[in-house]
Amino acid sequence: MNKPILQIENLTTSFQISNEFYPSVDDVSLTVYENEIVAIVGESGCGKSALALSILSLHNTKRTKLKGKINYRGQDLLSLTDSGMNKIRGKEIGMIFQEPLTALNPLMTVGKQIEENLDLHTKLSSSQKKERALQLLGQVGIPKPAVTYKQYPHELSGGMRQRVMISIAIACSPSIVIADEPTTALDVTIQAQILDLLKDIQKETKLGIILITHDLSVVAEVADRVFVMYAGQIIETGTVTEIMKNPLHPYTRSLLNSIPSNNNNKDRLHVIEGTVPSLDRLQRTGCRFSPRIPWISEHHHEEHPTLHEVSPGHFVRCTCYKTFEFKNKKGGPAINVTSKS
Repeated sequence: MNKPILQIENLTTSFQISNEFYPSVDDVSLTVYENEIVAIVGESGCGKSALALSILSLHNTKRTKLKGKINYRGQDLLSLTDSGMNKIRGKEIGMIFQEPLTALNPLMTVGKQIEENLDLHTKLSSSQKKERALQLLGQVGIPKPAVTYKQYPHELSGGMRQRVMISIAIACSPSIVIADEPTTALDVTIQAQILDLLKDIQKETKLGIILITHDLSVVAEVADRVFVMYAGQIIETGTVTEIMKNPLHPYTRSLLNSIPSNNNNKDRLHVIEGTVPSLDRLQRTGCRFSPRIPWISEHHHEEHPTLHEVSPGHFVRCTCYKTFEFKNKKGGPAINVTSKS
């Protein structure tokens, strides 16, 4: 069995609103193993990106409180100083940010931005750094690396910029790459290319990937295991096959039922009632999803919902999944999972 690289234990990340701190990530535990892709799924505001940024300690420390443990190869990242974390960021754990045009420096060429990461974490000579940058640009599928090396971010398409972000993230051969919505704002064809690229890199390097996304169809294509997140909590987790073929939590089923399909004979696209509550208005007791499924009686929910193992490795929070039905009783079929072999 593959070795665990990252073990998150009871992580809570709280943000300050006025004079109070409210958890955005609430008692989350998960493990990432070598050579696997772990997907964290949920709507905007569920805490996915907050979790990703917590791993790298990228939050504003004056307005954020973190507690719990984030163990990277046995070392608790939350105990490190900022200088200690700088040795981890970019070298041991890479990050692909959601908006490459914002994340990339508009005043630096692509080549220099890749080399900047190498400057921080290697002792390569100038010629070796350039050679490595060109090799990385070719590895991520850029057709003319020598040309792109000299270009600025604004001269590239969205897909090309995302490839550059990937090359920076893997420049120092990290053990883990966090990909935060890496296909957002890209057209379907480019999305598929980026996902294929991530899969290829993962197979070549055996690294662990944490994929942050709201799109379960993306998860079906690439992930090994899935953590469904709602209102700061993990509400269902299991292998990608189990989650896609046998979703149980009402939220997971609602997300799947919201995916457009030619196979489910639906006249209308399913819409989940309500919205994800803001941190300062979130109910902290009972099932957090219950306000969005008001037709399910309150006594079917737990007062303090916990994760229940319903089959080996498949966990679901709250007992409401046992009696949940859609209003129209048309849950729609689970989507197919593409084999990654």
